[in-house]
Amino acid sequence: MKKINLSLYKQLISIGIIIFGIIFISLGILLPKVLLPIYEKNVYEYLKEPLVFVEHDALNQNLETEVAYIYLKYEGSMIISENFKDVVSIPPTEIVKNLNGQSYGKIKYYGQTYYFNSSPIQDGLKLAITNNSYILQIRKDIINTIFPIIFITLVIIIALVILWAKNLISKIEYLKEKVENLDNDNYKNKKELRADDELKMLSDAIDNMKITLKKQDEYKNQMYQNISHDFKTPLTVIKSYLEAYEDGMETGAKTHDVIKEEVNKLENKVHSLLYLNKLSYISDSKKFKNEKTDISIILKNSIPKFKIQRNDVDFKIYLKDQTIYKGSYDMWEAIIDNILNNFIRYADKVIKITIKNNQLSFYNDGPNIDENILNDLFTPYKKGINGQFGLGLSIVKKTLHLCGYEISVKNEKKGISFIIKEK
Repeated sequence: MKKINLSLYKQLISIGIIIFGIIFISLGILLPKVLLPIYEKNVYEYLKEPLVFVEHDALNQNLETEVAYIYLKYEGSMIISENFKDVVSIPPTEIVKNLNGQSYGKIKYYGQTYYFNSSPIQDGLKLAITNNSYILQIRKDIINTIFPIIFITLVIIIALVILWAKNLISKIEYLKEKVENLDNDNYKNKKELRADDELKMLSDAIDNMKITLKKQDEYKNQMYQNISHDFKTPLTVIKSYLEAYEDGMETGAKTHDVIKEEVNKLENKVHSLLYLNKLSYISDSKKFKNEKTDISIILKNSIPKFKIQRNDVDFKIYLKDQTIYKGSYDMWEAIIDNILNNFIRYADKVIKITIKNNQLSFYNDGPNIDENILNDLFTPYKKGINGQFGLGLSIVKKTLHLCGYEISVKNEKKGISFIIKEK
């Protein structure tokens, strides 16, 4: 089937023409049929009134009306008015045959419709009959009255629709131009939409989208700089120690230990980047949403790893509620490991993990976080504490979001708390 390409303006004009056609058909064809019973009722009343006054001796007079009369006697004789043949083309006997005991009604004869009304008298029946010229005339008068009004009204409406359509298309073209220039920082709005309607809301949404995209670009640029710096530093250290070893300024054992430490740092950063990228695809899989994990097992396995790094820190665990949480084992392992990896850098003497009142909280007694970065601590690509770009905390927030949880950070009198609860 061939696709028809019509502009919005032409579509609106086409709709206007279709509406005009529907109204025309409705008024020209359907309305007369709907009003026909009313017309016929008026005709029957019109025929009934003169029956009271007409007598048989008046029927042979020259009547100049659209109504013909029949004076029917019971013995079989019949008197008809002189204008009978001028009004109807149906034989009187045919009329009498089609009365069927009705006092009023209509008779169809060779495509013509005739209306009659009768009144009984002492020795017979008086009957008035007319053709449908009265109804045709009423129909014509109504159409002649209504159509000019409807036509003028429709012309005005179509003109208004055309003006509205032009204005609408102008707004749509303006919005299209804004979308096309989302990545153009030099683009300036030529006009602003004044009407507070859906298009104004869409225009504001486009503006907000542009601001968001710009911020994301800034975040990404900042992340790239931080990643470059974090990757460059270990590589520079490795290169320096290799050169120092080659020049005989460092021992092989010292060089080996430093290179091993820096390689481990690089490995951790690469794993973090890969996992952060993996989260973008994990959300498409619904499998993890049906999984549940006992995080007490993960805590039991993870804490010893970090205790080795900070044997001066006391790890305290208080599990007062159920420890089963939504999400896979790997996801919760990544969440807990990244939080603890952050905590051992800043904790003074204590790291406390508590499950109570359907909340999972992590506390360390390190320094408070600057209020200026508190709200952006888990935001990807943002610099965090001591200039770190906080990739691990970004992983925590994104993973929790996929599992159906949210995380918040709170400065305590001494130290900070991370609080995880269900959305």
